[in-house]
Amino acid sequence: MDANLKREIILEHYQNPKNRGLIDDDGYIKVNTNNDSCIDEIDLMVKIEDGKIIDARFDGEACAICTSSTSIMIDSIIGKTLEEAKEILKNFTNMIDEKEYDPDILGEANVYDDTYKQPSRKKCALLPWWGLDKVIKETDKK
Repeated sequence: MDANLKREIILEHYQNPKNRGLIDDDGYIKVNTNNDSCIDEIDLMVKIEDGKIIDARFDGEACAICTSSTSIMIDSIIGKTLEEAKEILKNFTNMIDEKEYDPDILGEANVYDDTYKQPSRKKCALLPWWGLDKVIKETDKK
C-alpha cells in the first residue's frame, strides 16, 4: 500500500474515529487498556450476542496511531463472529510482531504493516487489540 494512502487512512480514522463515545448499557463487556510509557488509555465496550460482535465503542486519550488503530479495529470486528474476531486479532498481532500473517484478513488494518520499523509505536497500534483480547478472554470464561 502506498505510504501516502496509509497516512490518509490513519489521519482519517484519527480525526473522525468510528464509534467513539461510551454509552451506559450493561449489555456490553467493558475493558480498559493503557500504555505505561505514554498517555494512551482506551476504554473499550463490546456488545456480543449469539457469538457475534454486534457493536463496539471506545473513548479515551491516545495518540494518532492508537486512536486510528482503535477505530480501524472496531470497524473490522463489528458484524464478525468471535472466531472471526480472534482470527483478525491473531493476524494483526502477527503483522506487528513481524510474523506470518494473512493481509487479506486485515483490510484497512494493513496500514500498520511497517509499524515494526518504529518499535516505540508498536504498543500504540496494539493497545486496542489487547483490549479486544481481554474481551474475548472474558467471553470465553462465560
